Amino acid sequence: MITPLANMPEIDELRGRLQRSEHENDLLREQLRLLRSQLYGRKSERLSASSEYTQLMLFDEPVAAPEKVEEFKGVDVTAHTRKKVGRKPLPEDLPRVEIVHDIAEKDKICGCGNAKSRIGEEVMEQLDIMPARIQVLRHIRPKYACRQCEGVEDDGPTVAIAPPPPQIIPKSIVSAGLLAHVLVTKFADAVPFYRQEGQFTRLGVEVSRTNMCNWAMQAASACQPLLELLRKDLLSGPLINADETTLQVLSEPGRSPTRKSYMWIFRGGDPERPVLEFQYHPSREAAIAANFLADYKGYVQTDGYAGYDFLDRRPDITHMGCWAHVRRKFVEVIKAAGKLRSQKKIGAAEETVEMIRKLYAIEK
Repeated sequence: MITPLANMPEIDELRGRLQRSEHENDLLREQLRLLRSQLYGRKSERLSASSEYTQLMLFDEPVAAPEKVEEFKGVDVTAHTRKKVGRKPLPEDLPRVEIVHDIAEKDKICGCGNAKSRIGEEVMEQLDIMPARIQVLRHIRPKYACRQCEGVEDDGPTVAIAPPPPQIIPKSIVSAGLLAHVLVTKFADAVPFYRQEGQFTRLGVEVSRTNMCNWAMQAASACQPLLELLRKDLLSGPLINADETTLQVLSEPGRSPTRKSYMWIFRGGDPERPVLEFQYHPSREAAIAANFLADYKGYVQTDGYAGYDFLDRRPDITHMGCWAHVRRKFVEVIKAAGKLRSQKKIGAAEETVEMIRKLYAIEK
């Protein structure tokens, strides 16, 4: 008896292998299109109007046909005066320095021989700045002693002098004002210490970057009580945002400059005046976030990093995800499909992106 070709086990096995190969090829093509999009395409995750709007109309629920609207015939409106666009006046609270540009004395005499009278003036204001100026603060403490008791043994002090003024960094040449300037310029204005060193040189004084680095570390130690108060305020709020980003440290004992380090960021406290804490760590261990949030109760929002999974096991914490990361996955599906995508297959992805867009609109 001859077995039909269609019923041979080898044919069924080959057919299954072919289907699996086709499915694998489809996945590889999608990954290739996604990688090409990431390498050569737009970095923005924003979708085109045709993709995010027009095509999504296919998935909207049926709606009743709009009623016929009468033709708009126009309405007469009264004319209005356009608001004049001009230069904003300079703030009134800024100090004014008057510079008078007067004419020569001979020009104040009229051709008839009589003196001209001042009838008014024209005023022009310019915004000016006073360059930084380096100065030395001399703290002088007078010393007092009794001449009558000179050379007489006494249990009490014979010389009186005022106590030295408090210093953030004891026995240092840096004043509180200069220290604040260096730290604000470094961390708020993002000017490295080596550039500040050049600025001080142009002002005629030598302040090395090594000194400024030491000042920054000692100031951080002095501000530790303030940091503790800010952390307490951060942990008292109803919501905390947590995230971490890579950081490269060029010189660190026991670590190669090419190894990744991490800056952990925690944001919380009063929503109107939030507190942000930056913590440097050489690793991305989950224990870092767990230690920081050990006594916290409330809402915590993070991305999908597995290091935050411990939050799901905390009954006193509500773990929330990040819509930006959720949206990114659906955008990748749309980009991976490319021009060959089937509307039935990725319609749910585009519909989800549109739903997230509406959530963003509510937040705005």
